[in-house]
Amino acid sequence: ICNYFKLFNDVTYRWISLDNWTYSRTFKTPFDVRKWQKVNLVFEGVDTVAQILINNITLGRTDNMFNRYVSTVFCSEGASVFSSKPFCAEHFQCIQIHIKIGPRVQKEQCSFSWDWGPSFPTQGIWKDVRIEAYNDYHLIYFSLTSFFEKSAQQWSLEIESIFDVVSSKPIAGLVTVNIPKLQTRQTFSVKLQPGEGSIVLLVNINKSSTVEAWWPNGHGKQTGYNMTTTFIMEAGYQIEKSSKAYFRTVELVQEPIPGSPGLSFYFRINGRPIFIKGSNWIPADSFQDRVTYDTLWLLLKSAADANMNALRVWGGGVYEQDEFYDICDEIGIMIWQDFMFACALYPTDQYYLESIRAEVSHQVRRLKSHPSIILWSGNNENEAAIASNWFSIPYADREVYIKDYVMLYVKNIREIVLTEDKSRPFIASSPTNGLESVKEGWVSQNPYDTHYGDTHFYDYSSDCWNWTVYPKTRFASEYGFQSWPSFSTIEKISSTEDWSYTSNFSLHRQHHENGNDQMLQQIGYHFKLPQSTDPIKKLKDTIYLTQVMQAQCIKTETEFYRFSQSEIIKGEGHTMGALYWQLNDIWQAPSWASLGGLQSPTNHHFLSSLKDAVGLEKSHISASVSQQDDIYIFVLHTTAIAPFVSLDVGSIKGRFSDNGFLMTEQKKVVVFYPWEPTCVEELEKSLTLTSLVDVV
Repeated sequence: ICNYFKLFNDVTYRWISLDNWTYSRTFKTPFDVRKWQKVNLVFEGVDTVAQILINNITLGRTDNMFNRYVSTVFCSEGASVFSSKPFCAEHFQCIQIHIKIGPRVQKEQCSFSWDWGPSFPTQGIWKDVRIEAYNDYHLIYFSLTSFFEKSAQQWSLEIESIFDVVSSKPIAGLVTVNIPKLQTRQTFSVKLQPGEGSIVLLVNINKSSTVEAWWPNGHGKQTGYNMTTTFIMEAGYQIEKSSKAYFRTVELVQEPIPGSPGLSFYFRINGRPIFIKGSNWIPADSFQDRVTYDTLWLLLKSAADANMNALRVWGGGVYEQDEFYDICDEIGIMIWQDFMFACALYPTDQYYLESIRAEVSHQVRRLKSHPSIILWSGNNENEAAIASNWFSIPYADREVYIKDYVMLYVKNIREIVLTEDKSRPFIASSPTNGLESVKEGWVSQNPYDTHYGDTHFYDYSSDCWNWTVYPKTRFASEYGFQSWPSFSTIEKISSTEDWSYTSNFSLHRQHHENGNDQMLQQIGYHFKLPQSTDPIKKLKDTIYLTQVMQAQCIKTETEFYRFSQSEIIKGEGHTMGALYWQLNDIWQAPSWASLGGLQSPTNHHFLSSLKDAVGLEKSHISASVSQQDDIYIFVLHTTAIAPFVSLDVGSIKGRFSDNGFLMTEQKKVVVFYPWEPTCVEELEKSLTLTSLVDVV
């Protein structure tokens, strides 16, 4: 798979997605299926259009990557539900999954490429597949959400359990919920009806116990309480469910602001207004099976260490795995969760809507226990797409598309979310004017109105140091600038002939129209463009300057949003969120990602553009490296002031505590946190130090 990212292999391997594929497996069940009332074959995720067969008997078909598929392969009458021949033997000879890509299917959209990523439309079994067998009843979903009753000054937990009851008669029993640290123990009498149904229990937390709330990163602890829920039913066996109970409230506040038209748009967590600061999350890899817990931990912990408190899981990727949200719960990263619809017009025929309803129900039930998720958002940019007519819809047909939009995101997705989860807010789109969009029939005339909701803003032609070009919005949920990744990253997946800024390789990797030229234009406002006669030196200098430019641009725009939170100027302001695009990269190419970037709290004001500065001396920077437990200390020395000092350790994975900084003192200490085993010798050998005065 590593080879997929080399050279032009995204084109070379295109044939894979155009072929049909069959996945087969022969296995034995560890039990006699005849002794169980129900035996299911469960697929937690199939990517995407597939036909599933057992012993050449078709069990069903799939067309939604984000759904959970269950096929009953054996029932209590002793015969298969699909065949007159019983599946009595312990030996299931073969499961076959035929995969092909169809027309309108619900699949990770960015796997077909995006302006920051390659086209690798994956196929196959991308999540757990298993056989499960049970008698009487089976727990399918278990979730808990917290509420705070202000009048009673009391926390409560709503616990929902969804069962499949095989029995033809109701099953009665007892459910005991125990939270030892909060001296809370309650027992409930329950009755399960035949078929699929839910039990909802309301547990009041002992008022004599002090409940520590869950807080976002930087605002308090992420306290969770061990909880055990025990189901003892008359059928004779019990289920014990261990989980973590978190207590937090979230409100999306949209109300009038003194001195300004429109409405506010900000989040209150546990009654406290919180400025949302962070980034947008894209899938961590083109191939989801390679995304490990360690991968997620390193990326998310890096975000928290950079003082972020939120990420937006973008609607053109995937609903992330459970471990992603577990880590966010643990380290206090709030999640703005899009549903997986982005920059497109979607159908509303009955078959498609049924698939979407199943997807949304499944994902909300799976994820709603996580305190880190503070918002459900219906889609990415589809309200704006209709309002701005991105798809050249004839005016006479506009109402038809608005009706379809409302049908999908409001009458289906929104209704399901409000039914399944009453603990957090929902918006239909991003960007949106929020309540004003609702008032205008869910599609506002201008979803980018700075007086309402959130905005997405990109401007590559204006000087990014000029903060007056940025919108004084209520909430900036997308903004950013491109840069190239370091040469050491590019070098590994390209050839010598590719090492120029205008090579076929460079143009192929740039998926954003005119992106390479836009970066040069932005650099040219404040820096001298590289003029070296050595093409590789010129490329390295250009790459370095794109990174400096990106850091300065994002820094300037982010600081503009930060100081706009406390002011209203000409009716605009009270900005309460800044989520730049984007946190992470997916391949070696120009993108908006800027993770291990400028973190220094120190600000400097340049009296002129640095291309016009005089008196900058050629500095010589040296570094000594030493190890201290699991980290490495880089002590830098410079002979003169060095702007935008960049440290690069090649292919060694990890992050620096600071990078891209202005070095005004002779000595500076930077810490390197490795993500893989390394040593002082390797780091010294791989280290490259660059500053602005090295660019020629």
